[in-house]
This record gives sequence, structure tokens and C-alpha cells, in this order.
Amino acid sequence: MRANQIAHSLVTCQGLLSSGRTRYGSWPRKLPSELFCAPCQYLRVVRGFHTTLRSAHRRKFHSSQSAYALQRLSPQEVTDLLQKNEYTQEFTFEGSMKSFDSNQLQSNKPIEDTRSEARCLLTAGMLYGVFDGHGGAACAQVIAKRLFNYITVCLLPSDLLQEYYQGGTNKKLLEPYNDKLQFYDDLKQIYDDSFKAFVTELASEKKQKEEFQMKDALVRAFLKLDEDLSREGKVTKNGEVNKRTLSVALSGAVACVAHIDGPHLHVANVGDCQAVIGVLGEGNTWTAKKLTEEHNADNISEIKRISKEHPASERDTVISSDRLLGQLAPLRAMGDFRYKWSKEDLMKHAVPTYGENVIAPHYHTPPYLTACPDVTYHRLRPKDKFLVIASDGLWDLVSPLQAVRLVGEHMSGKVTLSPFCLPRPNMTLDEINEALLQRKEALKLKPIDTNAATHLIRNALGGSEYGLSHGKLSQLLTLPQSIVRLFRDDITITVVYFDSDYLRHCPL
Repeated sequence: MRANQIAHSLVTCQGLLSSGRTRYGSWPRKLPSELFCAPCQYLRVVRGFHTTLRSAHRRKFHSSQSAYALQRLSPQEVTDLLQKNEYTQEFTFEGSMKSFDSNQLQSNKPIEDTRSEARCLLTAGMLYGVFDGHGGAACAQVIAKRLFNYITVCLLPSDLLQEYYQGGTNKKLLEPYNDKLQFYDDLKQIYDDSFKAFVTELASEKKQKEEFQMKDALVRAFLKLDEDLSREGKVTKNGEVNKRTLSVALSGAVACVAHIDGPHLHVANVGDCQAVIGVLGEGNTWTAKKLTEEHNADNISEIKRISKEHPASERDTVISSDRLLGQLAPLRAMGDFRYKWSKEDLMKHAVPTYGENVIAPHYHTPPYLTACPDVTYHRLRPKDKFLVIASDGLWDLVSPLQAVRLVGEHMSGKVTLSPFCLPRPNMTLDEINEALLQRKEALKLKPIDTNAATHLIRNALGGSEYGLSHGKLSQLLTLPQSIVRLFRDDITITVVYFDSDYLRHCPL
């Protein structure tokens, strides 16, 4: 009875289909609001932090969307909204990093992006990650909480790994920053069991003769966590499917993770988040060094890779309308097992809960999707001033070079303006002179925000050739929930500042 509608409602609440614009191209965007699903909380609140996953399941609409969209915010109200989720951490220990700034701006309800930052305690280095979920927050929030542990244990040398294993995996691996969420007890037990099994697997392997490779460790951590998400999604309790772990498995997330140890920077990327280094060159000019390539239909090598993995008979269906099987925009992702499991597994584990539409059209030779990251190495130099990692909500609005200029000039207390262009044709000389005077005055302004990630969000949303447009910012921050995704996505940004003196004197 109404199987498709029930499936779509479940998918929305469980984190498989976002409102408004969605990465799942063929599914209906409007869903029956009277349908409900089982509770889908993944994380509980600690230290007074609200988790949006506990919000009511019924979709709410504004009674007067036009009036709501025209609401005018004051400058202070705009600032309060932009600074709500910002965080800054200064480092007191010696190393290549001085501090980091992070922030998030929600578009979806609940927000589908998340972020993590942590210091490795048993090995040297820091980990920074940005995770962009699609079809809900479930997968992004789960991998943000778990992936760093998988990476850290893969980095342990053999003696430390054995010591950690023999200690019952009770020793703390990471010191997280700004981490205010934790799993519910039943999920925590499932995830702890999976991690302990992975540690046992690593400890039981023979000591490898070949030299340690950072790339191999990062790839293994990504793939092992993805493998565990798959297995956990098939788990049943008392003969019934675990809807929480199943919804995590069937939703998805892209991820960009940076590991920094002294001058050594490695970036592992799956999907369409980006990592960019701000480089200060001669003449105090900024350049952007991209460390990632997006895994989407704009990446020709990705198209060729996927096409080679499937029969020629699927040439016209495996990538259709610039999406995987005509549905999914990122061509690599964690989770998303509706594009990885066999059709038999989908019929057994997913269809009874979500209906037959969970199986994509032309689904013949899975898996169609991989969680294997591209790993890039960069040796930091004194002219490398900062690293920006962000979800595509930022990159939809600004280029890597614009982002670098904004952060770079924020460091100098300047305001970055877009290249000047006439706002309308046939302007008089007096009007052009007035516009140039406005631009000159804007250059004298110092940034409103001390946090560089907030500064980036403010300028990405409100930047213009005349400086910041308060009207534009107010409009983009007050759009009704039913249409906001047509104009902007969730934005998550982490900016890591490097210590040039340390990099100038550290050994090769």
C-alpha cells in the first residue's frame, strides 16, 4: 500500500533524500508530510549542544513563505547567524600549525555537513576533516566520529599497535576539538565492536617487510570503515533489521581529510570537497594550490574509470545526465550501498524497509561506487601560509583563488573585493565615480569577523564589486526552507594556519 510514498518518507527522515535540490536526481522532491518513520537518532546531546537529528519528524512549512522570504535582518542579526557555529583553536605545542578556524552554515534541516579536528596522541600529527552528506546527515555524522580512529590505528608502528591491542584498546588515540556529540549506547556498542575487530585484524597480521606508506594507511582506513558500514547495515536484531545502521549504510557522504605532521601534509579525498593551500609569493601576491580533484562528471578520468569497470552495454546508463546511474552526483562516496550491494542484498536488506525504488534503474553489475580515496602528498614550505578544506557549498560560490585571497587578505585586515564591473549599462560618469568612491571606502574597512571561516562564508554569500552587500546576505539567510537549497548548500569550512618560522627551520 503506497509503497513508494512510504519509501520516500522513510528515506527523507532516515537520511536518504534531502529536501529541495537533491543529489538523487530521479526521486520526487515533494513528499507526503503525513507519513512518519521509526526514530532515527544517531547522536545524543552532551554539554548542552543541540543535535538536529532529534528534531520532529513531520516536515514543517511556513504559512507565508513570501512574507518570510522578505524578512529583513539587521547587521547584528546577520552576524549572530554567521558566527553561531564558529570555532577557533590556538596551539601551544611546537609544530608546523599555529591554529585553526572552523565554521558551518546550515541550508538543509538537519544540516548534512559535519567536520572533525583532532590531535593524534600515540603518533605525531593532526587530523582535519570535512564531510558532506547527501540524502541526510546520517552517514556524514557517523564517519566524522569514526574515521579518525581508523586512520590513527593504521598509522601505529608495529610495537605501538601490539601495545594498544594488548591493552584492550582502552588507551585514548585522539584528542578531539569542539566535539560535542556522542553515539547512543546501542550504536556505540556496535561501532566499538567493529573497531576492536579491526584492531585485532591489524595486530594479527605479520609484520610487513616493506616500508610504511602513508597512502596505503589512509586508503585502508577509508575502505575498512566503509566495509564496516556495509556489514553493520545488514545486521538484524531479534530478526528485525536495525533501521539506524541500515539508514547510515544507504545514505552517503563525501570526505576530505588532511593529516599534518611537521612539514608533511597528506590529503585523502573521496567526492567533491576540496582542499587548497594559500601560497604567498613575490610581491605579496596570493596563489592557490589545489590538493584535490573532484570526483564528479566534470572529471573525465573518473568517467573513464567507471566506464571501464562495466560492460560496454552499460555505456549509456552508468553515467547519465552527469550522474551515476542518473541519480548520484559524486562518483566516489562512503556509504551509499544502494550503489554497491548486489541486487540480491538490496532485495533482502533494503527493499523490505524502503521499497523497490531503492534499487536504481539499470542496476546490473554492482558495485558502481567506491570509497577509495585519492591521496595527495605536499611538503609544506615557508610560503605556504594556510590550508582551506571546505564542502562544495563554498566552492559553488567562490573559486579556490578567491577563497585564498579572502583568507590571505583577512590575515592582513583587508577586505577582498570582486573585480569591478558596472552594475548596469549606460551609467553616467558621475554614477561610475560614485561607485568607485564606495569601493575605495570599502577597502578601508577591516573584516567584521576574527574567524577566517566565518569571513569566508560572509563574503561568499554577500560579496559584490562594491564590497559586502547586507541586503544580499539578509536575503540568503532568510530564504524559506522549501527553496533555500535552490540558492545555497550547507557550507562547512576549516582553515589551518601554518607557522612559517617552523617550516623555515625544520629539517628536510
